[in-house]
Amino acid sequence: MNAQVSPAAAAPRFIKIGEDGALLPPDAAEWVAVLDTKTNLMWAVEVLSRRPYKEALEAPKSLATAGFTDWRLPTVEELFCLADRTRYEPAIDTDYFPETPSSWFWASTVDASSPFDCAWYVSFSYGYSSWDFQGSEGFVRAVRPGQ
Repeated sequence: MNAQVSPAAAAPRFIKIGEDGALLPPDAAEWVAVLDTKTNLMWAVEVLSRRPYKEALEAPKSLATAGFTDWRLPTVEELFCLADRTRYEPAIDTDYFPETPSSWFWASTVDASSPFDCAWYVSFSYGYSSWDFQGSEGFVRAVRPGQ
């Protein structure tokens, strides 16, 4: 009896993206973005510095990573998809996101109970999500639609 691998099992979750926007092999030593084949979102590998929420909303717009200029702050649902709760400190796949600090990152989603004061974040220390005051400083990871 021959064991068969389903196409979904064989497909990699993440694909490295080069500075020119080209897909790279898994063993590529340098890449600037990652395509998530599960969500069809492209993530900038560069971590933008800690900043308050309103600045975090604007920060991705200045990127020109992998030849794209439509970077934005992800929603909490999008960002939470990167949290890997089988890992901790950081709770993310460090083979693809090697410089991720064990800290929290802003999401664009405001907190419904206090939308002018609070917004959601994802913590990559242990892979959970919560909210904080918009004046607090969190890191930023930019996202854009996939290819």
